[in-house]
Amino acid sequence: MQKPSIPEGTRDFGPEQSRRRSFIFDTLRDAFIRFGYEPLETPAMENLSTLLGKYGEEGDKLLFKILNNGDYLKDVDPQLLASKDSAQLIPHISKRGLRYDLTIPFARYVVMNRHALVFPFKRYQIQPVWRADRPQRGRYREFYQCDADVIGSDSLHYEAELIVLYDYAFTKLGIPVVIKVNHRQVLYGIAEAAGVADRFMDMTVAIDKLDKIGLDGVRKELADRNFSPDAIARIEQALSLNSSAELRHLLSKSSAGMDGLAELDTVSAYLEGLLLHNEVRRDITLARGLTYYTGCVFEVVAAVEGLRMGSLGGGGRYADLTGVFGLPGLSGVGISFGADRIYDVLEYMNAFPEILSKSLHVLFMALDTDSHRYAFHLMSRVRAAGIRAELYPEPGKLKKQFEYAARRRATWAAIVGEAECANHTVVLKDQRTGSQYTVTAEELPKWLAEH
Repeated sequence: MQKPSIPEGTRDFGPEQSRRRSFIFDTLRDAFIRFGYEPLETPAMENLSTLLGKYGEEGDKLLFKILNNGDYLKDVDPQLLASKDSAQLIPHISKRGLRYDLTIPFARYVVMNRHALVFPFKRYQIQPVWRADRPQRGRYREFYQCDADVIGSDSLHYEAELIVLYDYAFTKLGIPVVIKVNHRQVLYGIAEAAGVADRFMDMTVAIDKLDKIGLDGVRKELADRNFSPDAIARIEQALSLNSSAELRHLLSKSSAGMDGLAELDTVSAYLEGLLLHNEVRRDITLARGLTYYTGCVFEVVAAVEGLRMGSLGGGGRYADLTGVFGLPGLSGVGISFGADRIYDVLEYMNAFPEILSKSLHVLFMALDTDSHRYAFHLMSRVRAAGIRAELYPEPGKLKKQFEYAARRRATWAAIVGEAECANHTVVLKDQRTGSQYTVTAEELPKWLAEH
């Protein structure tokens, strides 16, 4: 007999976990709506031509490819099969892939529906994505992203708005965070200062791994990518600068770098004087390795003592994301929340609302057949008032029914028997304290709503 299992890097979510996840999604959805973003959903799978080449060298490796329908090897050249060259073989056996993120599908949607949209177009999207990554704590192969993007405007006030959205959402979730900000043009200025402007993407891909592999790991990564010792030393020196004055001096001969600093200053000016609950920090080491970012970039990390966790969100400005789909020059900016990591942080902090552990507010218990029918009618009236209620399936001895109530974590046990049926009442026992109350059937919905 086969032992049941699930794919590595995926998870099941039981009732309590699902309620907790719904709390996260509902909190973020309410935040998105408050900030004027509209809902959007796209298919789980996209054409590979839509996905490939949009996430850089690393991202392309992590795409889940879907085999073509039917006998997908039937028309493949035997010599190609014998070569075992997966890169050459994939176009012949796979035309679709699972989405890697929500941003590229969003860009594809915008191009396909551009005549029906009002620009700037602000959308939010809460859906799963898939990455063939190595599973570890806080990193999964299937996970939800919760995105907010605005496309069709160059205004830097949207960068400031998204920082405020991050601050608002994480405050509502109860997670203290640091919101890191940088600019891709600042990084390009560093590449120019190091004499490796033509290797800009290679440099940012390496720097993007700094929090995972440390400075020594980045140094080795750059060396493996054939950066010269002098260039590596210059990059390392830039990443270690401690003041904005030193950074401005380093970038003084780079127009791109100075433009990036000017945009960061503009965003800071929008935020000046606002009451924010979390730290907003400029971080010169923040790279965001995806190739489509061109301006400000963001990353959010938990500021929780003793917790080591990757970023809880990230994003940035993209000047021409839709250009690859035939609509050039449409600038946008967006952010993403990593719901699964947010879940792990809230669990670590023991910060989920206590009510989420309660699946039932009241469990009705009956002593005989007639009172079971009576309890069914009471339960229906209580449910109509919006209260979570259930009736134990069979009447009889209360011991077994109380055991079930405890396992379901019901707040109240509603007990009915011959006397309650005759008097149109119900006995309510508080499962937390053991206190008992007798309430009329007419008063019951309001009473439970208040208790």
